[in-house]
Amino acid sequence: MATLAELVREHTKLEQPVTAHLQRLVGSWGTLSDLCFADLLLFVPVDGSDDRFVVVGQVRPTTNQTLHLEDLVGRVMGVDDRPLLARAWQLGSVVEGEVSIPSRNERGRQVVIPVRWQDELVALMTRESALSVGRRPGELERVYVEVFDRLARMIAAGEFPFPIDEVVTSEMPRVGDGVLVLDASARVDYASPNAVNALHRLGIYSGIEGVSLDEAGLDQSAVKVAFATRLPATEEVTEGSDSMVFRCVPLLDKGNITGALVLLRDVSELRRRDRLLLSKDAAIREVHHRVKNNLQTISSLLRLQSRRLPQGEARHALEESERRVRSIALVHEILSRDTTDEVDFNDILPSLVRMAEDLGSSDRPVHITTTGETGELQAALATPLAVVITELLQNAAEHAFPEGSTVDIKTIRVTVDLERTPTSLRVTVRDNGVGLPPGFVIEDTASLGLSIVRSLVGSQLGGTINMRTDGGTIVELVIPVDNSPEDLEKL
Repeated sequence: MATLAELVREHTKLEQPVTAHLQRLVGSWGTLSDLCFADLLLFVPVDGSDDRFVVVGQVRPTTNQTLHLEDLVGRVMGVDDRPLLARAWQLGSVVEGEVSIPSRNERGRQVVIPVRWQDELVALMTRESALSVGRRPGELERVYVEVFDRLARMIAAGEFPFPIDEVVTSEMPRVGDGVLVLDASARVDYASPNAVNALHRLGIYSGIEGVSLDEAGLDQSAVKVAFATRLPATEEVTEGSDSMVFRCVPLLDKGNITGALVLLRDVSELRRRDRLLLSKDAAIREVHHRVKNNLQTISSLLRLQSRRLPQGEARHALEESERRVRSIALVHEILSRDTTDEVDFNDILPSLVRMAEDLGSSDRPVHITTTGETGELQAALATPLAVVITELLQNAAEHAFPEGSTVDIKTIRVTVDLERTPTSLRVTVRDNGVGLPPGFVIEDTASLGLSIVRSLVGSQLGGTINMRTDGGTIVELVIPVDNSPEDLEKL
């Protein structure tokens, strides 16, 4: 589906500042729709005409049933479809009347409101509702519609939306959460039942109407800021374990503040969940930290034990085990620093490279280079992958030039190429050694290290491995990275 900006570029010659004004209107008009209990549509003229308009925005109310079941965004309408649009555009003023709704085979009520930017008529916003279906009118409905009418006059005068880009989050209060209407002196003219209940949770039980929030015992900075700047302001107030978000929208008339709309929402439960998540994240980091410490302890014990043995297979086996344990500890060390269950594998690679380069000798040092990016990997992938790359680098360092090799190369050079796609990670490990022995088949290998690699790639990583000789040994791994943690557990 095309965005508002794309539709404006396709059908009009409006400049970017005008488009930004329309985007700000669409970004905040959920409140308008809820206040007037009606659908809102935003129209712009097609190529500057005054009789053809394209719908660039649509919103439905949460306080009433919708009139339009279908999505109208992108639809071009002419005089026959919406005759009031052409009239409102020509007059440049609010026009009211009835409109035909073909999808419902009935008629609806339409109010067309001019949208101005810097005194220029740039669009039309329509309020559309059923003729006979709606809420029974009462004080709440009357007040809400009056506030909508005030905001509609601001739209027609170019005073709304406000010339600031606001970050709209899921925690922003809606009309249904609670509404206060303030007069020009910041005293409460009206408080909805939900707003009264919310204030009770903050300890305000006395009558709120006719007094300011300060006088009621609530230091409300958002109201003060909104009245001082004539711009909307949002603040969160906490009393004990209760938290409330206040959003104050000033109501203007020719630049003069005539009152304000205050939306408030009880977010106590959300904050409680946030605290639980923070506690959980801290616990997870502590677990990774302790696992890392335990693995480092095991690594140290293996290293001490290996040093007590004479040179030979037993000592070599302990040294290999110590490196494998250390590579796993590196993953948990990275995980202990973050709140997520993902790691950037490029943060782990340098330590794996240093371990492999330490296997070199003064006669034939090992030089390893890495290229490419892995991006974020789930811990269930990162841990076995760290062991796999450790084994491959160790294999290259120890076996690229076996004893008796006549190849006269002073330095063992190994490259690790990483290539990430949306669905897979390709890892290529290449050395400048003598290559694989004749008839080599990884499935039949007697090497413990390569057996570990084959097992981890197939069982825990769900990938494939290919080894061949081409100017040295080349090992290619292809690992899927779009698996969910649940899928990885099943491998």
